[in-house]
Amino acid sequence: MKIVIAPDSFKESMAALEAANAIEEGFSSVLPQAHFQKVPMADGGEGTVQSIIDATGGTLKKLTVTGPLEEKVEAFYGLSGDKKIAVIEMAASSGLDKVRPEDRNPLLTTTYGFGELISDALDEGVEEILLGIGGSATNDGGAGMIMGLGGKLLDKAHHSISPNGKGLKDLASIDVTDMHKRISEVTFRVACDVDNPLTGEQGASYIYGPQKGGTKEQLDILEGNLKHFAQLIKEQLGKDIEHTPGAGAAGGLGAGIMAFLDGHLERGGDLLVDMLGLEEKIKDADLVITGEGGINHQTIYGKTPIAVSRVAKKYGVPTIALAGCLNQGYDNIYDEGINAVFSIIPEFTSLEEALGNGYHNLKATAANCAKVLSIGMNS
Repeated sequence: MKIVIAPDSFKESMAALEAANAIEEGFSSVLPQAHFQKVPMADGGEGTVQSIIDATGGTLKKLTVTGPLEEKVEAFYGLSGDKKIAVIEMAASSGLDKVRPEDRNPLLTTTYGFGELISDALDEGVEEILLGIGGSATNDGGAGMIMGLGGKLLDKAHHSISPNGKGLKDLASIDVTDMHKRISEVTFRVACDVDNPLTGEQGASYIYGPQKGGTKEQLDILEGNLKHFAQLIKEQLGKDIEHTPGAGAAGGLGAGIMAFLDGHLERGGDLLVDMLGLEEKIKDADLVITGEGGINHQTIYGKTPIAVSRVAKKYGVPTIALAGCLNQGYDNIYDEGINAVFSIIPEFTSLEEALGNGYHNLKATAANCAKVLSIGMNS
């Protein structure tokens, strides 16, 4: 019996590989004869770097880059085991968690450090770069990233603008001559689970700006600046990205990646399924186990359990999902190939205790699932 174990991380409790180990321990205690194949998963958000490292035997590279408010921060990215793929989470350099609540101002935050991470990965000679762009503190349209990669965004006096959303007001010309020479040699794949355009009522500024500390006045300024940026990209680069779905992701970073890196935006879960060769592993399996910290009505929109279950459904392989908690509307996942879902929390407890006991609870729930499965096998 072949069982593929492909969970995401259980946020603040277990990394994806730890979760996979717990599930394997639970199942193997009941079904020791089964063959288990573990594939630590992610959906492009937090934990994606670690999942790729764990799944490929890769390495983590740490370096100091420019933070959201142009201070120096310690950041990281991952390299696959064969050194051909780099995985970069923009939150590692430019995330909202790197700015104190009282200092949050999307006019001033920058993606410059994200560009520096990409530049370093290009220097490593990789052939493909996966970019996870969730959790940003920024609303600069990727202007900082472009400058971090050697591009020049200049005002009317041919001076560099400030590498943030506020600086875009002064932008007069775009010069990509000195951008990193290897950009055209590399494939950029972007994990992006939102369809927002760059501007408008559903755009980057008005939808995501408030959670980054933006006031109504600041959001109006940012909206105008992003419109101006999009117009110059259209005029000077010949690329019309203002209303492209996903352009508004991460404060307009999606637009910058499409326009300057020729990046391809993909659903995060589906992207990782492809990168990790999950379909090949599942097609001859007898059972698939997936899961993550919480499953709810939003899980069907590209989250790991659904990306995994859709592959399993294609080959008629049953799927069980395990979750830290099941929230309202979770049962819509049954239409997407998940046959059964279980919460791993056995009793009322504090959040701190639930997170601390995650490994034990996941292992115990996996064992219980295996016991039910064995009843069917022996009947």
